[in-house]
Amino acid sequence: MFARPSTTKTTQQNTLPPLRFHNTLSGTLETFTPISSGCVKMYNCGPTVYDRVHIGNLRAYVFANTLRRALDTWGYDVKQVINITDVGHLVSDADDGEDKMEKSAKKRGLSAQEIAQEITDLFFTDLDLLGIDRDTIQLPKATEFIAEQIALVQTLEEKGYAYIIADGVYFDTAKFASYGKLGNINVAEQKEGARVEENVEKKNPSDFALWKLSPNGEQRQQEWASPWGVGFPGWHIECTAMIFKLLGKQIDIHTGGIDHIPVHHNNEIAQAEAATGRQYVRYWMHGAFINIEGKRIAKSLGNTIYLQSIVDKGYSPRALRYWFLTGHYRSPMNFTWDALDGANTALKNLSRHMLDTTNSNTTTSDAQHSTQKAEPDAAFLADFYAAIADDLDTPKAIARVWELVKDASVSPEVKRASLLAADQVLGLGLADTQPVVKIEFMPIDTLPEEVRAIVAERQAARTDKNFARSDELRTQLASQGYEVTDSADGQHISKK
Repeated sequence: MFARPSTTKTTQQNTLPPLRFHNTLSGTLETFTPISSGCVKMYNCGPTVYDRVHIGNLRAYVFANTLRRALDTWGYDVKQVINITDVGHLVSDADDGEDKMEKSAKKRGLSAQEIAQEITDLFFTDLDLLGIDRDTIQLPKATEFIAEQIALVQTLEEKGYAYIIADGVYFDTAKFASYGKLGNINVAEQKEGARVEENVEKKNPSDFALWKLSPNGEQRQQEWASPWGVGFPGWHIECTAMIFKLLGKQIDIHTGGIDHIPVHHNNEIAQAEAATGRQYVRYWMHGAFINIEGKRIAKSLGNTIYLQSIVDKGYSPRALRYWFLTGHYRSPMNFTWDALDGANTALKNLSRHMLDTTNSNTTTSDAQHSTQKAEPDAAFLADFYAAIADDLDTPKAIARVWELVKDASVSPEVKRASLLAADQVLGLGLADTQPVVKIEFMPIDTLPEEVRAIVAERQAARTDKNFARSDELRTQLASQGYEVTDSADGQHISKK
């Protein structure tokens, strides 16, 4: 489950710069030093599987995978866990309202576990399409660790950090002196009803549910017997319980979105450190949101875009990954179809360059060519790895990739070896580029008249930003055997 992927060690392996990451806990850039030499324990907050993840959610997993790839390249043995939340995540931070799984099940007329399995399978498909190797990750479900969650709540109760009210067992944040230390949250300034809705029985507005009791007279689809009564775990307790079970009481890296900082991750810290008396996580790393038309992508806003929608429009799923990597993981990004067009074109050009470097030695037999092992360009790798080591500066790393591509002084064989080494971190799938046929763009005036008319109409649609019509015309061209590549200087047509 935790097996490392086989990677090609480069001549730079022993001279790589130290990794430095922005630690949300300190608010500063810190040199990475794992708890155990050579081994990294990493946990990435996973999805609540009540509905399909959108591209805003997927950015977090591309970020985590890029981080994982960097750690692999630096020679660490990485143990990685991404949780699947299939129970306990309520619709509000106040621990009030319906469980998202139960709500989705009622809406669709299915069981909560049927919904969970369906959405988990779709999530796994998205990970595969984005080049995220699930064989190197453990992906546990919250419902598989109910006993561990109950045991952790019992520990907190025994240590005096938990109390019981009508609807469940709560953590007393006043008992944990450093509550809110992640992100410097000022608990004293939080108003009841501002961050959470009012629950008059709670001792403090920031107290959170460890175990929720099932409502009187109502049987939930997912509920379990516990020392406090039939109910279900709170959302926050699952992550800590699974980390303790699968990775240990202390881990090196914990990632998530910036929305997790004020509540979810501070709650994790409180319950974990209250239980053990030791630091829970050494490095907290958080990714920024994806916006669309200036607004955060969210199911509640109805502006979601799914990876499958991108694939259905003819884009490579790795184009979305490429676009993610053109922004720093801590910087917000604004999604547009034009931006994705640019990323798709860039990735195609990079793949075609791989074809060119593969086919460059036309006088060498296939058998001879397969035995040639050019080393990556040392200057390029030094710059590339320096960018990655600087808090995963993927925009700078990609810029350096294009400098290499355009550098006529570097041989095609060395370029190819260099790009493959870089792609061990970037994960763009360049090694999968097949050197079959070099694609040639066709002059517009050589196309059949009816095809030229479609191309002209599509250009007009793109100028008017009528992307729905543009997509329809792309499909028409495809049905006639033509492929369109969009770039800043217009459309380029090739035979499929």
